[in-house]
Amino acid sequence: MRSLTDKYNVAGPRYTSYPTVPYWDTTTFTMNKWKDSLLKAFEESNEVEGLSLYIHLPFCESLCTFCGCHKRITKQHSVEIPYINALIKEWDLYCDLLPSRPKIKELHLGGGTPTFFSPENLNLLINSLLRRATLAKDYEFSFEGHPNNTTEEHLQTFYDLGFRRVSFGVQDYNEDVQKAIHRIQPFENVKRVTEQAKFIGYTSVSHDIIFGLPFQTEAHVRETIAKTKSLKPDRIAFYSYAHVPWIKGNGQRGFDESNLPSGTSKRQQYELGKTLLSEAGYHEIGMDHFALASDSLYQSMGNKTLHRNFMGYTASKTRGMIGLGVSSISDSWYGFAQNVKNIEEYYHLVGEGIIPVVKGHILNSEDLIIRQHILNLMCQFETSWDDNGLFFEELPEVLSGLEEMESDGLLIRNRTKLTVTEEGKPFVRNICMAFDLLLRRKQPQTQLFSMTV
Repeated sequence: MRSLTDKYNVAGPRYTSYPTVPYWDTTTFTMNKWKDSLLKAFEESNEVEGLSLYIHLPFCESLCTFCGCHKRITKQHSVEIPYINALIKEWDLYCDLLPSRPKIKELHLGGGTPTFFSPENLNLLINSLLRRATLAKDYEFSFEGHPNNTTEEHLQTFYDLGFRRVSFGVQDYNEDVQKAIHRIQPFENVKRVTEQAKFIGYTSVSHDIIFGLPFQTEAHVRETIAKTKSLKPDRIAFYSYAHVPWIKGNGQRGFDESNLPSGTSKRQQYELGKTLLSEAGYHEIGMDHFALASDSLYQSMGNKTLHRNFMGYTASKTRGMIGLGVSSISDSWYGFAQNVKNIEEYYHLVGEGIIPVVKGHILNSEDLIIRQHILNLMCQFETSWDDNGLFFEELPEVLSGLEEMESDGLLIRNRTKLTVTEEGKPFVRNICMAFDLLLRRKQPQTQLFSMTV
């Protein structure tokens, strides 16, 4: 295991999209092309699948130094209403563009800290957005809650609005680790909000746990998972800390890199956590996710409807996803578009009646094929290319490049199919990189991605 970890611990994408953001062709991207791609996805899928809606709420009262998300640190809650008004205006701009009422299949609030906002203002936001939409019969609403400031009123307000899934960021329960990442969060707070959510009636409660944090050891992972097991969340995201301090403004310079576990230590933390979660009744779902058999995420993997997008893994697929708020990314399947990252610029553009997109990418025919292969590998740990439109000219070269991984026991190939083995699941990012034609053609001159281990 150590030799495989050393061998495959390289910088690589997490593949929430393909092409990955650094390889977007922004020179030929235009707002008109983006709008056309969105209208195409809407026409094909709104009535059948519905749309996903992601809302980025960027405000936090303090900076967590493990976080790579776009956020604004402030204790001034007067920022809530202006931002909500801008979100509503941006949604109106999209609704004016669409030929009929959008049908919402999924809605997710991320951040930042969504529970920075008061329950009253969150109620205003959701009700305002839904006035111009129809709900799919099997819609799913979810939000990310900070255990330290999520109140029972937050949980009840969201529940009354139709939310049935909540994710709480745990990271690690050890105090030294918490101090290093500036996230002091007692177990009692997580216990309180988890039990409150279950009592109110949430059908899926998720905890986020990170391995590879500064000063973190296997003992810390064991302790965190033991406490998590006592609360029995329905889902667990158990993922590797992505150290990307070169990304401007993410705050990941609050500790020395020498304080981070080695790649081998991180892999040992992962293997320990995976074993403990399996013993507790959790099933591995895709990459870095685990769920009880009763949870819809587990069921979706069994019936092959598991999907992955910029919101992470979801239990169902929608072709179109609209992202609202600063830095949000929208996905029409045929194209991506990212909003501006500066809040003041976002306010200005929306105020002028302009959809606040700053860059994007329109997928060509090759992109679409590779995207599907990577999505198959990420969601089902397998992909094929016989009579399904997924053959591409460079496939023989790609398969040839996987021979060493096959010799290492990470995958099995035959004439028309590739399957990731149990031993290969921790290295699925590396396997996807072999299919990434843009990465193969142009290796980055500087490090763009976190390490795969």
